[in-house]
Amino acid sequence: MFSFIHASDIHLDSPLIRLEHYEGAPCDALRQASRRAFDRLIDMAIDEATDFVIISGDLYDGSWKDYHTGLYFTSRMARLREADIPVFIVAGNHDAASKMTRCLKLPANVNFFANDRPETIYLKNPDVAIHGQSFATRAVKKDLSAAYPNAASGCYNIGLLHTSVSGREGHAPYAPCSVSGLVDKEYDYWALGHVHKNEIVYKNPWIVFPGNIQGRHIMETGPKGCVKVSVDYNGKTSVDFRDLDVIRWQKLEIDLKEIDHIDDAITTIGDQVDDILEKNEGPPVIIRIEASGSGKAHMELGSDPEHWVNEIRSNSIDSSGGQIWIEKLKIKNSIHNGANDKIQGPIEEILHYIDEIEKDPEQLMALADPIRVLTKKLPRELCQGQDGIKPDDIEWIKGMLSEVKPILIRSFGLSGDH
Repeated sequence: MFSFIHASDIHLDSPLIRLEHYEGAPCDALRQASRRAFDRLIDMAIDEATDFVIISGDLYDGSWKDYHTGLYFTSRMARLREADIPVFIVAGNHDAASKMTRCLKLPANVNFFANDRPETIYLKNPDVAIHGQSFATRAVKKDLSAAYPNAASGCYNIGLLHTSVSGREGHAPYAPCSVSGLVDKEYDYWALGHVHKNEIVYKNPWIVFPGNIQGRHIMETGPKGCVKVSVDYNGKTSVDFRDLDVIRWQKLEIDLKEIDHIDDAITTIGDQVDDILEKNEGPPVIIRIEASGSGKAHMELGSDPEHWVNEIRSNSIDSSGGQIWIEKLKIKNSIHNGANDKIQGPIEEILHYIDEIEKDPEQLMALADPIRVLTKKLPRELCQGQDGIKPDDIEWIKGMLSEVKPILIRSFGLSGDH
């Protein structure tokens, strides 16, 4: 009987984007989150006497800013070496050979697979054959697995691969392959990486994405971690997800259509935040609130979101003791269809003009040119990530127009009912 840890998409020292602009945000904790989660992985491997650890790509987030990232990783690998735990790694698109400009000699227990061909590393006691190939460049478009050898006789066979398989939403189609192609290799376990969500793709054989070990932004919600794989004396495999994250991201969707008074809206939001706190048995939570509706309270939230999100933050800090941080208040469906008819005069004309633009893709994209000019003058980080400024994304432009409406109404001292 033996066991191993399958992890992926560590993204050590991934840069913090945007959250540092908010006073009081847990920036220091987030900057260290990938390291703290990785420390938990190392502790788990040692405490549970794991036979070996495999990392299926994107150990790093690209070339190191300095050598601190490499020195940190070397020190953790030395801990595993002292515990006689070998480590097997393929490079993914973020840490492909062409991306890395710095490197350090690693402890002897660390094995990186070649990037020019598949190779196989054999272990004894237990008898295991690990097959893998690293990325040579960031954008690998061919099916690397097609060249992997068939299963080695008399061994437990593991395929280590950074891939999108047949495609996964939100992930570039790197090293595409098919489930049937992986099955045909007759391996016992396929250790995949690249997709940041835990997913069991197939069970006979096991084809598994462990997901990343630490969520980095609001598009990576829920528990994050690795999988512990155990193999019994009969060769039967069991897979157990283990959370490692030290900060967790969560979306909170709230419908305010039946609420007219802003104080009632703030109370409703606060109650739901408190409910998350009461149910939370994991690490501190960063929450994005997405408020929809068409009533007066929803309109007032949309007219001055900066004030109200900080009001909500203040309440959550007080009630949670720092266990919850409100990342953003996102206003959805700010004005219900037909609500513009209640407003008269020049503002009515402006709002109807915005409605016309929202329905016309050509006019929407015409707005992109001045936005592109603006983005060249803004800090680079404001244009990166899931919430970055995206002048070429028609849905992003429509979202911005939707947020303009309540701000216009409030700016002219109007409300939705007169």
